[in-house]
Amino acid sequence: MNNTLAIAHKEIKAYFASPIAYIVIGLSALLFGYFFVTLLLNFDRMSLQAGSGFGGPDTVNVNQMLIGPMFSNVAVMLLFMLPLVTMRTYSEEKRSGTIELLLTSPLTDLQIVLGKFLGAFVLYIAMLGVTVVHIGFLFLFGNPEWRPVATGYLGVLLMGGCFLSLGLFVSSLTKNQIVAGMLTFAVFLMFWIVNWIAAFMGPTMQSVLNYMSITEHLNDFTIGVLDTKHIVYYLSFIGFSLFLTVRSVDTERWRG
Repeated sequence: MNNTLAIAHKEIKAYFASPIAYIVIGLSALLFGYFFVTLLLNFDRMSLQAGSGFGGPDTVNVNQMLIGPMFSNVAVMLLFMLPLVTMRTYSEEKRSGTIELLLTSPLTDLQIVLGKFLGAFVLYIAMLGVTVVHIGFLFLFGNPEWRPVATGYLGVLLMGGCFLSLGLFVSSLTKNQIVAGMLTFAVFLMFWIVNWIAAFMGPTMQSVLNYMSITEHLNDFTIGVLDTKHIVYYLSFIGFSLFLTVRSVDTERWRG
C-alpha cells in the first residue's frame, strides 16, 4: 500500500509541476461556471413565468431543472477534459525512458497502475471540488434536495473513474502523448454514443448497447436514484480497464 501511495504522490506532484493540473482545473471551473449561470438564468426565467401564469410551467423544481442538467453538462465536460489528464501517464514515461526505471524498481505492476490511477483520481476530485462553491450557493439561497446532489456527485465520480482507468490503458499503448489523447477521446466518444444505434437494432442487441453506454447509467444518479446495477457497471468498468492496463504494463516489462 505504501508503494502505491508513493506512486500516487509522485503523479500528483508531476501534475502540479506542469501546466496540466492548472489548465484542467481552470478550464473546468470556467466551463462549469458558464453552465451553472446559464441554467440558473433559465431556471429564474421559468420561475417568473410560473409565478405570473403566462405560459410557464405549473411548478418549478430546482433539482429537475438545474441540478440534474448541470451534472449532465459535467459529463460532457469530462469527455473533453479527462484525456488531458491521462494522456501523459505512461506515454511520457516511455518517451523519456523513465518507464525502464519504473519497471525495474521493486514495485509490482498492480502497484504502479493503482498508484497512477489514484494520482489521476485525486486531480479529478480537485477538478470537481471547484463546483462545490456553486452548489453551496444553491443551498445558501435556495432549498434543493440534498439526495440528487449527493448521488449526482457519486455518479460523475464513478463515470470519471471509468474514463481515467480507460485513459490509463490507452496511454500504456503508445509513447506519443498526442496520439494517446486523441485515441482516448475516440474511445470515450464510442462509449458515449454507442446507444445511438440501439434504436435500429433488435430488442436483445438494443438492451446490450444501452447497457454498454456509459451515459445511460448516469441518468438515475442525477435524479437521486441509487441503483446497484449502475454502481456495478461503473466499478466493473474501472476494474476491467485497470486489469487491461496491468497486462499492458506486464507486456512492456517482458519486452524490456
